Amino acid sequence: MQRSKNDLWVGVFVLIGAAAILFLALQAANLLNLSFQSTYRVEARFDNIGGLKPKSAVRSAGVVVGRVESIVFDDKTFQARVTLTLENRYQFPKDSSLKILTSGLLGDQYVGIEAGSEEKNLAQGDVVSTTQSAVVLENLIGQFLYSKASDGKSESAK
Repeated sequence: MQRSKNDLWVGVFVLIGAAAILFLALQAANLLNLSFQSTYRVEARFDNIGGLKPKSAVRSAGVVVGRVESIVFDDKTFQARVTLTLENRYQFPKDSSLKILTSGLLGDQYVGIEAGSEEKNLAQGDVVSTTQSAVVLENLIGQFLYSKASDGKSESAK
């Protein structure tokens, strides 16, 4: 009887440990959001979103103020339409700008908000017009290599 009681407790602790590891893995991968704050949605259009994904963070001054809700391709404007969910406790002026930034050199991408100066704040359903697309590392490397190749050709022609 004593042995089966110990086996039961060991099983319970193993299940709690597995649940804790699963919870930490989902938190680390930005797949779990336990914020119970009320929110409002705004929309923005970007020419290039790079590797931005739904559930990515929306940050202002390094503080997470919301999440990316959805990303849809608009076949009329040929842009990515990004819907952001921002917490109500964070209010931003209507003339705020959005950028797609990268945490670290090769880290996850997120949306950064730079607050504007207008007196009216963003509200449910507003569209942010001032956006800056993601900087794609491959494009930068290609431009650098192309400029070096053209410099080499002009020097050899002299």
